[in-house]
Amino acid sequence: MTLADLLSNILSGNNLALLGAALAVIFAGMGSARGVGMVGEAASGLLSEDPSKFGKALVLQALPGTQGIYGFIVAFLVVMKLGILGGSPVTLTTAQGAYYLFGALPMAIVGYVSAVKQARVAVTGISLIAKRPKEVGKAITSSALVEMYAILALLVSVLIIFFGK
Repeated sequence: MTLADLLSNILSGNNLALLGAALAVIFAGMGSARGVGMVGEAASGLLSEDPSKFGKALVLQALPGTQGIYGFIVAFLVVMKLGILGGSPVTLTTAQGAYYLFGALPMAIVGYVSAVKQARVAVTGISLIAKRPKEVGKAITSSALVEMYAILALLVSVLIIFFGK
């Protein structure tokens, strides 16, 4: 087998599409894991002082986890389009596979960045509810605003994948 044959097998359309699915899950999941961990650390400090604020802290901790779910949705859609989970398997050209790869990238990149940024806002929200527990709504709203960019990236990825050829 020549190097050209090896590269053409590795860079097949289906493999490129699967790479996109993997990147969406990996990067969005890494961002979510990092974000949930960051907020969890701050929440643990708060709860060591006042365990009654667990519910409020839990909501803030859960928010950065949604990006990982969005990455999973994008990966699931790509795998479904390939017919791997049901239906008849599809063989993509390299260009078609690259299309799905690039379609998954918005969720992969924005998912990672927005999860970490959302966690930073949620960590400051933990500080807010430590001092002013009645302001939990403001803390959640501030953190949820960052979520809009993850939702927009999800929408772009889904539209690209659904309308892909």
